[in-house]
Amino acid sequence: MTAIIDYGVGNLFSLQCSFGAIGEDVVVTSDEAVIRNADRVILPGVGAFSDAAKKLRDTGLDNVVKAVADSGKPIMGICLGMQLLFEKSYEFGTWEGLGLIKGDVRPIADVIPANLKIPQIGWNALQFKKDSPLFKYIKDGDFVYFVHSYYAANCADAVIADCNYGAPLTAAVQKGNVFGCQFHPEKSGKIGLAILRAFCEPEVAS
Repeated sequence: MTAIIDYGVGNLFSLQCSFGAIGEDVVVTSDEAVIRNADRVILPGVGAFSDAAKKLRDTGLDNVVKAVADSGKPIMGICLGMQLLFEKSYEFGTWEGLGLIKGDVRPIADVIPANLKIPQIGWNALQFKKDSPLFKYIKDGDFVYFVHSYYAANCADAVIADCNYGAPLTAAVQKGNVFGCQFHPEKSGKIGLAILRAFCEPEVAS
């Protein structure tokens, strides 16, 4: 069973539907016991880093996420949820993240050409950097859907895929059983469903 953490931030319905589409038993919950007992966990997120980090901490779910990661169970952050996995963000200030992956979150405006629109919205190709069980059913160059103005930086050891938007931007990360996708698998059609299917298989955390 997959638990999608409900902490007041995230595209929960479409995620829930996506897991249903691949036949995965899924629950959207803020219940600590349910999250801890799940086989795997999704940390979603849309909006501002500071607000999301505060909501996680106010609910105590930040410690639950860390406990799940420490347990060895697979956990995946999606979009802002991925950014929260890092040590800090420089989105309108400096904010502490969960620190599960080394690195920080910075504006894409710092690295992309001035003529490109911000946020990056739309389809972009994944460029694999390392082998990962997440990529079991997809291939290098497959397209996924992005909506973001910030990206994970200073995290080369964890990057498993990037995309090119005038400059290489982190698209997916992995540190052991902790995964992150800057893109939205639930909005990425068959490719996104294939990534979620791979995440649900037992060997993903091996």
